[in-house]
Amino acid sequence: MPSANEVKAGQTLELPGGLYQIVDHSHTKPGKGKAFVKMKLKSIDGGGMIEQTFRPDESVKQAIIDRREHQFLYRDEFGFHFMDSETFAQLEIPSDRVGAASDYLSEGAEVLLPMYDGRPISVDMASLVELRVTHAEPGVKGDRVSAATKPVTLATGWVIQAPLFVDVGDVLRVDTRTAEYQTRVT
Repeated sequence: MPSANEVKAGQTLELPGGLYQIVDHSHTKPGKGKAFVKMKLKSIDGGGMIEQTFRPDESVKQAIIDRREHQFLYRDEFGFHFMDSETFAQLEIPSDRVGAASDYLSEGAEVLLPMYDGRPISVDMASLVELRVTHAEPGVKGDRVSAATKPVTLATGWVIQAPLFVDVGDVLRVDTRTAEYQTRVT
């Protein structure tokens, strides 16, 4: 097991309260007293944030996360359904575990599912996805000012701001980290 001083931001720890991802990690040596490691941790199960301090030599249990490629199949009242790309096994993930990725999931989308002890803990989307526009108000003549935008609805139901020239049926590349329009593909 690594010491609290050896782990880094982004890694996942198994603590008595459950699984936590390290958001921030800092080593502090005050003028008086012993050094300590302060971590901001995000709960994988609940999503809440906690701060915890450790001695630098204190052992922490690192959770081994296996990321597997899956294909999104469909969504229903029970959650989101995925199929393992290697074994073709299907699994269901409750909506609360999918989080913001639900705005970008369209049928057939390839995603990575981080797994711990055989159960999915979240959904990792690609940073850029391509989605079809299902609704867009027409641009008004004379409104062709640079950087002018309008709301458009994507195939997943998500609404983003896009340039005035975007029409229904266009495929847009969208950044999943910022929920912003990047470019028109077709």
